[in-house]
Amino acid sequence: MAKVLIFIEHAHGKLPKTSLVAIAAGLEIAKKQGLDTAAVVLGKGVDAVAAEAAAHGVGKVIAIDDAKLEHCVADLYAKAVAGCAKQLGSTWVVGAATAAGKDFFPRVAQLLDAGMASDITGLNDDGSIVRPTYAGNVMSTVSIETPVKVVTVRGTAFDPAPKAASAAAVEKAALPADATGRMRFVSFNETKSDRPALTDAAIVVSGGRGLKSGENFTTVLEPLVDVLGAAMGASRAAVDAGFVPNDLQVGQTGKVVAPQLYVAVGISGAIQHLAGMKDSKVIVAINKDGDAPIFNVSDYGLVADLFKAVPEMADEVKKIKAH
Repeated sequence: MAKVLIFIEHAHGKLPKTSLVAIAAGLEIAKKQGLDTAAVVLGKGVDAVAAEAAAHGVGKVIAIDDAKLEHCVADLYAKAVAGCAKQLGSTWVVGAATAAGKDFFPRVAQLLDAGMASDITGLNDDGSIVRPTYAGNVMSTVSIETPVKVVTVRGTAFDPAPKAASAAAVEKAALPADATGRMRFVSFNETKSDRPALTDAAIVVSGGRGLKSGENFTTVLEPLVDVLGAAMGASRAAVDAGFVPNDLQVGQTGKVVAPQLYVAVGISGAIQHLAGMKDSKVIVAINKDGDAPIFNVSDYGLVADLFKAVPEMADEVKKIKAH
């Protein structure tokens, strides 16, 4: 019986980095608690995704392939995951703290009468859990006292699970007949881009209110983003000002990223923004205010007019790449 059940989120037939992080967290929980693991994949036509998940070290993969699960609808997905957990006798249910995970995992906890910890970043040997509070300024250690424990994992907290020496078995399962939902899928308006996904990118260039307009995101920031092969991000102030769509927001109420290189342009560095990027490996800040809080967390800081510095930086990168 698999005591740790890991929910595998997927998109366009592929596993995002966040799902591999969830697998890594589930495997660590299983190792420290001496438990077995299983992963569950929901959707329509999920054979390829299930096979990919099976290659990353889990004990087995449960594939529930049903037309009703083509789109992630919170109440139905929660019933499917909770039903699978009950059938397997799982004492831990693990998923990524993505938009979908934040939406339906509390429902999973309710259906299982389980305590829940969200956005966790670590697990101690005694089973207690580490998670950020106060916008990441304090790390709390909490214990879940219920027999079943439900957690979502911060997408930057663990290294993605590597491929294992051999693949696990994939078992087909049916959606329980009584698993119905009152919610109805209407539409999904996806933002399409040739750039890397914000949460998966090795380099992120983010702009703030200092860019002054959405047009400047296009004319000033985008050339640097593209020459670096980076993803574009933004502060909440820039999003709230209408400069860019909210799916680009990095921060406590946006996406949490930890790329190899994070370039903050015209961002003051409010604690809400820092919560979403301070784990980046190298942070570069460009701001004309030398007292901006962003410089307290940056590895390299440039006090300069971004409208002059950013184009110069893009030109220098082009020259380097040309040689």
